[in-house]
Amino acid sequence: MLNTLGIDALSESVYRAMLAHPGESISGLAALLGLDEDEVRQALTRLSAMALTQGGDGTVRALSPKAAMDLVIARRQSELATAQKSLEESRVAATQLIAEYSGLLPTADDPNFERLTGADAIRERLAELAAEATHEIMTFAPGGAHSEADLAASREPNADLLARGVRIRTVYVDSVRRHAPTLEHVGWLHARGAEVRTVASLPLRMIVIDQNRVVLPTRMSDALEGAIVTHGEGVVATGTALFEAVWAGAAPLGSSPEPSASGLAPQEAEVMRLLARGFTDEAVAKRLGVSARTARRITADLMERLGAPSRFAAGVRAVQRGWLASS
Repeated sequence: MLNTLGIDALSESVYRAMLAHPGESISGLAALLGLDEDEVRQALTRLSAMALTQGGDGTVRALSPKAAMDLVIARRQSELATAQKSLEESRVAATQLIAEYSGLLPTADDPNFERLTGADAIRERLAELAAEATHEIMTFAPGGAHSEADLAASREPNADLLARGVRIRTVYVDSVRRHAPTLEHVGWLHARGAEVRTVASLPLRMIVIDQNRVVLPTRMSDALEGAIVTHGEGVVATGTALFEAVWAGAAPLGSSPEPSASGLAPQEAEVMRLLARGFTDEAVAKRLGVSARTARRITADLMERLGAPSRFAAGVRAVQRGWLASS
């Protein structure tokens, strides 16, 4: 009956038995339900992870039906809100996936797609596209700190673009604000007229040129392995819309990212959102442009502040406090 809320039939039976027989032992519950004690223990573990039971020191009690259902429904609402928020980035990811794996893979004579292989080919083609730009270049630059050599190499082309009146808008992740060489480079760009903002995390690396070309990596895990250049109308429109949506919510360089309505720092709010979506610490770290150790530290701190024994329970309690709803 409660499987639509994420509660399996066995766990539901144990939960109902606990409500009907408060204080009953594990062996007693097993006898009442005709189950093995191990099955009851496993169900109790699942119920505890969902924060539907409370207790310690050998005693466990079931939350009241109203409190339990409030928690479960709040969790479902959070999942729906998170799914809605990720819709735009999912559209871009889906476009990339289709381009890479379906019958829409670019061929040698496809006028809409151009495939680049290897870092050198990508750099050369990007330089050509930049030289041809006449209006604007919009960039998502995820990954955190950039090497000083890469930063230095990009200055002359950027200076040329700005001198020609090409608008440059770039979104970095917030973590660059703590890396002196990258921050210095971003300041250099900003001082020459480029517009720079930061957000807690970025969904992918992307460059939109004159709103008629989009450059996307063929692999999310390694942007320098290969790339696709396309002027397909659908991909360009989606990429442009995604950039504008992220840009609107990003913090301009020179200002501090504002805390969410819940009081969480933007990076903390983003970690909470990614954890609710099932991201691992390593995946969270990559999205934020920080080390896995830093991601684990932020996660542990959030769980401690929530008093949550598991990530699932942390998500439920975050919804109760309004953390996920406002992140």
